[in-house]
Amino acid sequence: MTYLLDTNVVSELRRPRPDQRVLRWWSDVPAGRLYLSCLTVGELGRGVGRLRERGDHAQAESLSGWLDGLARQFADRILPIDAEVTELWGRLPQRRPVPVVDGLIAATALRHGLTVVTRNVRDFSATGVGVLDPFAG
Repeated sequence: MTYLLDTNVVSELRRPRPDQRVLRWWSDVPAGRLYLSCLTVGELGRGVGRLRERGDHAQAESLSGWLDGLARQFADRILPIDAEVTELWGRLPQRRPVPVVDGLIAATALRHGLTVVTRNVRDFSATGVGVLDPFAG
């Protein structure tokens, strides 16, 4: 099985004391089976920008360096939003509103046959994509 990591899972790995269930799951999956959406990279980059705007330059630099390393680690496994992804996004079930970014991540996973790894099971389940919650153990 191959996976598309949601931002909340990637962010958890950077915490001073990450959830042990997430760490266990992360260590059990070969790196080549893990993918990122360009949107996750963008969300993390926005976090750097917010830190800078608040004047927390040390934390911004720390997060920026970590994000650079993450981008290098996933260099050939960062998936773009392309025309096919946007078409899939437009056809996602509309039973319940899903935030745009989550919908595009779900469509990316559908396009590439990936399971979304997230704590946000509710929103992603509404899209019909496969979901795995590593926080659930």
